[in-house]
Amino acid sequence: MEYKISNRLKLGAIILMVLGSLGVGYGFWDSHQVKDVNDVKELLASESHHGDDHASEGHGEEHAEAHADSASHSNDAHADTAHSDHDVEEHKMSHEEHVLHQIHNRPWSAMYVAAFFFFMIALGVLAFYAIQFAAQAGWSPVLFRVMEGITAYVLPGGLIVLAIAFASGTIGHFNIFIWMDPDVVAHDELIQGKESWLNLTWFTIRGLIFIAGWATYRHFSRKFSIAQDNADINDNTNFKKHFRISAAFLVFYIYTESMMSWDWIMSVDPHWFSTLFGWYVFASMFVSGITVIAMITIYLKSKGLLEFVNDSHIHDLAKFMFGISIFWTYLWFSQFMLIWYSNIPEEVTYFVTRIEDYNLPFFGMVAMNFLFPLLLLMNSDYKRIPWFVVMAGVVILCGHYLDVFNMIMPATVGDRWFIGIPEIGSILLFGGLFLLVVFTALGKYPLLAKGNPYIKESENFHY
Repeated sequence: MEYKISNRLKLGAIILMVLGSLGVGYGFWDSHQVKDVNDVKELLASESHHGDDHASEGHGEEHAEAHADSASHSNDAHADTAHSDHDVEEHKMSHEEHVLHQIHNRPWSAMYVAAFFFFMIALGVLAFYAIQFAAQAGWSPVLFRVMEGITAYVLPGGLIVLAIAFASGTIGHFNIFIWMDPDVVAHDELIQGKESWLNLTWFTIRGLIFIAGWATYRHFSRKFSIAQDNADINDNTNFKKHFRISAAFLVFYIYTESMMSWDWIMSVDPHWFSTLFGWYVFASMFVSGITVIAMITIYLKSKGLLEFVNDSHIHDLAKFMFGISIFWTYLWFSQFMLIWYSNIPEEVTYFVTRIEDYNLPFFGMVAMNFLFPLLLLMNSDYKRIPWFVVMAGVVILCGHYLDVFNMIMPATVGDRWFIGIPEIGSILLFGGLFLLVVFTALGKYPLLAKGNPYIKESENFHY
């Protein structure tokens, strides 16, 4: 069964990208309207006058010390506190400078969150695809072409994330990763101790190695999959090669995904770390990837293009969506509970910041990633209803966007967060690019991997 991307879909993706580009551009323009500390003073005074929840006078006084502490923790963790009038004035000035940096950080962070979100979907699908081959699963071969289409975004998506990170530390003013700022490193002993790992050159090299490894596996897995379709009926040479590289890739993936999560996400808070973080990010990308597999499969099936996919396949994908959501919740709770209960200042600050300044997105994310999948997908019959799976999928994807948002924004914009034009524009930009790349890849080859030795078992999969 052939699928060619329609002009309407291409046009829709391009329109999303154009609208997104305008939103991102507006975000940069708007942030740079606040040029210096005097502009910040006027902004804070205006917000205080209008009773803005994020920067009212009481809120400003309440959070000034917290933000100054955060800035000093990032820039000079061991600074002494004084109470003279001169030091109070310096304290206020540092808070205003900190707010200025947060405002300028927002468009960079909005882009980074959206770029990473769509990239992690493709990387999660790549891992799921490799697991299916390494396990020699019999139920999933009818979905392989969908997975291969989604994983086409791994290479461009990964390069975009790395490019934004690199640009924020070169073209920008260290807008995402404070350890890229030499002035911060010069006054921060903790970051100095990590400088052999956290430096721009080594960060970039590691990122390119990660992306090269993931993209290389995707290239050869796709190559062997297509070659198997064109091979003789009894020739499984390409399938065996595919099996071997999938098993090897999973070992590479386990290590590189963890290091990537440390580099690309956890290091935005270079004073904080969690030994569970790699698994936590993996669970988020895994369930997001499986959700997108289900949603694209349902879309193509509704167009009459995947008649060999039945309710049992949708049911199994929904089971993975449900199960991995529970797994994500287990990791989230384990990480949160142990740190919160131990109450070690340098660790618990991570969650205090998110609970105080990100109360709604923080707990809303938990509800969307746990309670909604639990309630929507617990019933086995509902897992077979396409529109119900799509509805659950939309909630899960929104929840995991908020998850990435909560991991990045508190360290870069503090309490100056808002889901507005820069954030929505970034989602439209990278969402449009994601759709264009994925559906273009889907249109290159038949949607059924007919040469796979388990294809008949998969087509007849019922229970």
